[in-house]
Amino acid sequence: MAETTDGIGRGGRNADLEHWDVEDPVFWEHQGKRIAYRNLWISIPCLLVAFGYWQMWGMLTVQMNNLGFPFSEAELFTLVGIAGLSGATLRIPASFMIRIAGGRNTIFLTTALMIIPCLGAYLALQSQDTPLWAFQLLALVSGVGGGNFACSMANISSFFPKHQQGLALGLNAGLGNLGVTGMQILIPLSMTAAIFAGLSGDPMELERASGTLIGRIPEGTDTWLQNPGLLGVLVLIPLSAAAWFGMNNIRSITPNPGSPLAAFGKIFGLYNLGLLTSAIGLYVMLPPPVGLGWLNMWLALPLTIGLTLGLMRLIPGDIRPNIQKQFAIFHDKHTWSMSLLYILTFGSFIGFSAALPLSIEVIFGSMLERADNGGWERVANPDAPSAMTWAWMGPFVGAAIRPIGGWISDKVGGSIVTQAISVIMVLASIATGYVMMQAYNATDPNSYFVPFLLLFIVLFAASGIGNGSTFRSIGVIFDAQKKGPVLGWTSAVAAYGAFIAPRVMGNQIEAGSPELAMYGFAVFYAICLIVNWWFYLRRNAYIKNP
Repeated sequence: MAETTDGIGRGGRNADLEHWDVEDPVFWEHQGKRIAYRNLWISIPCLLVAFGYWQMWGMLTVQMNNLGFPFSEAELFTLVGIAGLSGATLRIPASFMIRIAGGRNTIFLTTALMIIPCLGAYLALQSQDTPLWAFQLLALVSGVGGGNFACSMANISSFFPKHQQGLALGLNAGLGNLGVTGMQILIPLSMTAAIFAGLSGDPMELERASGTLIGRIPEGTDTWLQNPGLLGVLVLIPLSAAAWFGMNNIRSITPNPGSPLAAFGKIFGLYNLGLLTSAIGLYVMLPPPVGLGWLNMWLALPLTIGLTLGLMRLIPGDIRPNIQKQFAIFHDKHTWSMSLLYILTFGSFIGFSAALPLSIEVIFGSMLERADNGGWERVANPDAPSAMTWAWMGPFVGAAIRPIGGWISDKVGGSIVTQAISVIMVLASIATGYVMMQAYNATDPNSYFVPFLLLFIVLFAASGIGNGSTFRSIGVIFDAQKKGPVLGWTSAVAAYGAFIAPRVMGNQIEAGSPELAMYGFAVFYAICLIVNWWFYLRRNAYIKNP
């Protein structure tokens, strides 16, 4: 094993850290800091790309709609939601991967696995005859990128001392989550030309005008919708290599990862379990012919979570006692309070990121016009703002501001920051709902677009700052053994926002009442405000302002 005399790995193929004590200031300054930041700077781009390609369906579906793919708006919203549900469910087993397989092994393999849905999307998007089930399967598998967030955060949390948890986790999550913005910029740009020459394949022609950062593209323009998938493949290969050769396993966190092949087997087993339970949850929830349509979303999601946890407890071999030991987090009341608060922050960020592009397209893509019979009818809005042009702004602000939220929380305490952003999100959600209602029922919806976009940017900014504050609180509340699994678990539950928000907003838009979705979110944010105060800010709080 490539070790120095003090037990710190040099990096490379056998870079296991035998001694790791970052709470010791001398160790941290002389040895730990350099290694911790090396792992962080490799972790961030791996998470950024994996996370972005998990969320690629939010933009691809917009352009699939413009290119005339034979799917309804509800089916396209559901496609986005499938990726969201899968990514959230996979975070549950991913929460425990670092403890049983090692950080370096896990980040390498989970990054490399994202090549599969990227390559699949590259092939499937070259034809409008590709069946809906093929896209649903690819969306399901792309959930690996969502699952990666849980193992990435659990891994980085082990490398930094408590007094730097907010900043380190904020950097990893905030810069990593810029993948959402990256996709919302790169996807429309990369499909405007045959940037891979012959590998780009044949273009399709837009049936409706579409906007990008370089301006509005008229109908009839050649578009290479498959380019983003191939771009992902070409970027993920070197990132996977960087994780393998530059990152470390911490033996005090993972005492027995086994050989790399043994560790990979554990990761494959846990992810396959999550994919299976995701597929079961979707099958009982989605309507025929895709599923059975037996359960609504609010019953199917608890079933999926419960089934995933139950099957994990039954895993045979040496994985089982490791996982059962980590299940101790579910006996801690702070696991549940922080889960709720993380849904408030990250759940909102990822949910709105997934739903915003298609919401812009649907709400502002049509308008009311007086019909010949004197009534009102919905017609296309010829001057509609393009989701491709504007949707990236909110996620960019939310991700970029997250490290600032962590830094402020390190200074003043996480729960004070969480309380402040909760108030802002309640008010902004109510205002956004009102604006959405006015726009959807207007003869000139464009006049409402600027306040709509600005209010969503406020929501993204508040959720991003709150992400930093909740990371800080988790890092302070829980010890080294619980911290990683709790970060993974809370991020898993919150990631269901990527499924819930598109479904709720899509259903309410289809029903003609988009404002009800936002009013419902406002009620939930108010509940979170009360929970945060009760647990962490009142006079006799369980833990004062962690």
